[in-house]
Amino acid sequence: MSIEIEKPVLKKACMEMIETILFCLPNAFKGTIYLIGKPPDLIAERITSGIIDDGRGKISWGLPVKSGYNTPGKPWVEYRDQDGRPLEAMCWCVEKQKSWTSEDPEKDARNLRFHVEGITEDFHHMEPVLVLKSDLKLDMHSPLKYPKDHKGNIIWIHNDYIVVAVIKIHFHPFTIKIGSHETRVIKKLSRSLGTELLSYQLRQDSMRTMERLAADRLNACNILADSLRNAITKSGLIFSLVKQEIGYLRDQWEQALIEDRKDNNMKVEAIKDLNEMLPSLGEGYEDLKEGLVDAQNKFLKLSLPPEKGENWVCMQIEERWKDLLYECPQDDHKRRVIWETIDKLKKSLRFGQDPDIIANYDKIPEELKWEWVNLIYRNNDRFDDSALDRLIKILANPILTIPSREKSRKTLTQLKALAQTMSQLEQNTNFLLDKVLNGGEKGLTSRVLKNITLNSEAHATSTNSSIPL
Repeated sequence: MSIEIEKPVLKKACMEMIETILFCLPNAFKGTIYLIGKPPDLIAERITSGIIDDGRGKISWGLPVKSGYNTPGKPWVEYRDQDGRPLEAMCWCVEKQKSWTSEDPEKDARNLRFHVEGITEDFHHMEPVLVLKSDLKLDMHSPLKYPKDHKGNIIWIHNDYIVVAVIKIHFHPFTIKIGSHETRVIKKLSRSLGTELLSYQLRQDSMRTMERLAADRLNACNILADSLRNAITKSGLIFSLVKQEIGYLRDQWEQALIEDRKDNNMKVEAIKDLNEMLPSLGEGYEDLKEGLVDAQNKFLKLSLPPEKGENWVCMQIEERWKDLLYECPQDDHKRRVIWETIDKLKKSLRFGQDPDIIANYDKIPEELKWEWVNLIYRNNDRFDDSALDRLIKILANPILTIPSREKSRKTLTQLKALAQTMSQLEQNTNFLLDKVLNGGEKGLTSRVLKNITLNSEAHATSTNSSIPL
């Protein structure tokens, strides 16, 4: 089984996802989404493609470029890894269920356009859209026929997921990196697309069931409403993207303070010192040491509010050091240096809030500066609409000398609009669920279905209208 929904609905969902990504990522200029058919054929078919103009206000749609993935699509046996033909990133995404980033086409073994056509400016990121086998009810009626690689090995048989689509986003030359902020945003949005496609699939399946089983209309409606509600409750993704963007702003603010003071990054120095201390502890316990290095290096890539960051250090770094020093005792001097360095790491988490440091930074007016610090360092345990409004307002002020100021303003504006739309959708769905579960007059089922459809369309319209042009 695979995602098999009506083409207009599928195309609309894909266009909305491409639109969201292109407006969120200023270095992206083109997006394409491929539908992956049911196993074992796994036909990859281009659904739609959009290119944003230089003014980043309008997207042109269509499939003007000739491609083997245009309708009716390309079957698995034609794009899987095969001796004697170029490797394709599509195969990697489908077979491995992992993303592929072409940050340098000339060094990319799977950049088909470079190896076949000699095109050197094909910088892109491809992300598989995954759906749980259990959600699609695979193997329920008959055993699933799994695809095989060119050596005859069965793929996916031990995976919990199947690939239902692949997102491909093109970027301006040398602006995309493996594991960058952009790839993380696309990965999170791919999950949203998977949920949305699954929601449409479940709705379509449920409506067909109701047509066949008129006597069971109410139950089918409950299944449909529940599937939509499950999709809406996953709106936490939007909140996660908001927190990620605010974390990105914190990083830039702290970098601005460091550059103004002509100082070193305390967080980086502390992690470097901790890593360099490990070899001096003596031989043995390599697993514990490797775990510490991984945790410490991972922390460098995180941008958490001070309280959460300190908790992370305590649980992931400090506890590991305690375990290591228990197994591998050291003298008092070395232990003191280690704990002082960990304290230095914790202190670095509040660097951007230090009153003395902030007071000496004179590139932003005092009132604006303190409100800015308060907003980006507050604990974001819940979605605060008013705080986000204030942050967006500050980002609109050109006096704020942050490199991503305008990009972040547009991103947060769109995410705020999406959050409001999802909240309204959830309220509407809760109302409909209450009506269905508690019964109603004759003909309620058909009206509920109509309302759900209208709400889904309203969600799409609101999403479009929220995108800043």
